[in-house]
Order: sequence, then structure tokens, then C-alpha cells
Amino acid sequence: MGALAGIRIVEMAGIGPAPFCGMLLADMGADVLRVDRLAGADLGISMPPRFDLLNRNKRSVAVDLKSSEGRQTVLRLIGGADAVIEGFRPGVMERLGVGPDVCLAANRKLVYGRMTGWGQSGPLSQSAAHDINYLAITGALNAIGRAGGAPVIPLNLVGDFGGGALYLAMGIMAALLCARTTGQGQVVDAAITDGVANLMTMHYGYRQAGEWSLGRGTNITDGGAPFYDVYLTKDERHVSVGAVERKFYLDLLQRMGLAQAELPAQDDRAGWAQIRDRLQDMFKTRTRDEWCSLLEGTDACFAGVLDMDECVHHPHNAARGTHVEFQGVLNPAPAPRFSATPSDIRKAPPAPGEDTDGALLDWQISAAEIASLKAVGAIR
Repeated sequence: MGALAGIRIVEMAGIGPAPFCGMLLADMGADVLRVDRLAGADLGISMPPRFDLLNRNKRSVAVDLKSSEGRQTVLRLIGGADAVIEGFRPGVMERLGVGPDVCLAANRKLVYGRMTGWGQSGPLSQSAAHDINYLAITGALNAIGRAGGAPVIPLNLVGDFGGGALYLAMGIMAALLCARTTGQGQVVDAAITDGVANLMTMHYGYRQAGEWSLGRGTNITDGGAPFYDVYLTKDERHVSVGAVERKFYLDLLQRMGLAQAELPAQDDRAGWAQIRDRLQDMFKTRTRDEWCSLLEGTDACFAGVLDMDECVHHPHNAARGTHVEFQGVLNPAPAPRFSATPSDIRKAPPAPGEDTDGALLDWQISAAEIASLKAVGAIR
């Protein structure tokens, strides 16, 4: 049933990192109940519910939080939950009457997970923003890009999902363990800016040791080094090289038919441009797939650059089941993998309110109460 079977989580419907955190926990077996609004809301890109994959493995109840009956219903759900996930601006849950003080008073072991970009405090905490803005003030966005070019946007992976959702999931799990030991719940304040800054820990160390330049595209892992870069192939596709260690770099050169003696030394930064030009000339002599046949699976630290459609069929991904089809929709498989309590996809993403009756019954709200709540328009 998954490593988190028996854990109950109330997730307030939102966008991006908060629902992704809920998906991670639901994939691991937690009973995640998403509280949706009665009326539709602007929650980002509109799509049919079955493609809103961040909501897989969850159930949905539709509740009017502006009504006293709706608020009391959500408070009852939270009273029987192990954790709450919410991603509103600071103060919104308090104004709705379901803030952490009220909820922890009703359920002292509750873990109250709060997902924001700027955090619950600070001069920017009430400002609207998105992933790109959070990356901008952490030093991460400025560090990504080619020499002489503008910063490059790394999708919204680094902020929303890396520095946001993953840190919230880790914080919730740590707080749940603490609550089991101490009997006391707590608030987890997961700010994307905090998480991204934490992701940059190694680079802050490099910077202070004099091993990292502020100039984009001038360092070993930012495209500055020719042995850690992307190259164009004969068929106008790309391949990636990550041969940082000397033994791997020499393996790459040998397999490509290049002699180290004919090139500048690997650690000679003044010679990096010459090495890059030589590698690019070589990679242009074959197609991407020809280079994959020659170099993939060796110690040359090489892989072809695949798009989202191609990667599904790569032999390594296929062998590991990295992508799975569920009810006709392709999903990245749950991760990480557990030997004794495997995660899986059990339920397609629900439409708002799809599970209201059954979920409320499971969460100890009677059929008579459900009927009464429907009669006053508090739920759908």
C-alpha cells in the first residue's frame, strides 16, 4: 500500500509546488484529500482533469470555504488529518478561519505545511510572483546561462519543484516523525527562496574557496568547460558530455579518436575554447544516434539529448519503467523506489468534487451530514 499508508493529508487546492508535494506523498500511499472550490478558479494552465497529473492518487471534495458550514467541514477534516498542505499567500488561511493556530488547537499532533515563494515573513511575503522571480533573488538564475548571454530559465524545475515541493515534502515527513515521538505538531514554512538558496550550498562553498566565477558560462558545470557541455551533431541534434574526472575525459578523447597530446591540458582554462572547437568539429561528423551507438554506456560520461517524447522509449528508461501509462495517460513513474513498500499510481486525477460523498464518509462525516451540507450549498 506504500510507505505512507495510513497517513491522512488535507491539501488545499492550488497550483505547482503544493499539489506536486501532495502527489509525492500520495504516490507513497498517503490518503491525500484535495479541497477544491465550488466554483472554478484560475489555477494556471487550463486542461482536462485527467491530464492534471499533479493530482493523481488523490481524492477531491468541493467545499465553499466562505460559508460557515464549509469552514467547519474543513476543520473537521483537518481534525482527523496528520498533515495539511496549503499554498496560499500568508494570511489567507487565517482569514478563512482555518489557519495554523485554529487547526493546531483542534489537532495538537497536526503538521501544517505552508508552501509559498517568499515565505511567511519578510518584505516580499505579500507580493505575487512565480518561479523565475524566486530564482532571481537567490543567485541561481544569474548563474545559469552562456558566457556573454542572458540568464537562462531552467523551466520551473529548480524553484517550484526542487526548492519548493521537495523541501516541503521533506519538512512534512520530518515533522510527522517528530509528532509521533513528541505528540506535538508544528508549522512547516517552506519558502521557495529558502529552498533554492539551500540547493546552492555547494556553489556557495565553491565561490568562497575561489573556485566559482560570477560570470555565466565560465565554470566547470555551467557550460564553461568543454568537457561538461552540449554539442551539435551532423543531423542538427545535440549530445551531452560530462567528463569532468580526468580518467573519464581521457576515455572520451580516446573513443572519439582524439589524442590528448594534440590538445591543451584539460585544466588549462586558456585552452578550453580550443578544446571545445575541436570537440564540436568532431561531433558534427556524425549524427546524434551514431554518437550514441559509439559512446553511450561507456565511461565517457555521455548521453544523447532527447526530447520528452523520445526519452520514454530510451532503452534504459524503458527497462526501469521510468514512465508508465495509467488509464491511457502517460505518467512519469513514482520516485524514489522502495523495496518493501512500493509506490504506485492507483487513481487518475479527479475532477473537482468528484469524490465528495465517498471521501467525506471515509473521513467520518455521516451521510445525513453530507445531505445537510449539500442542501445549504456548502459542498458539491
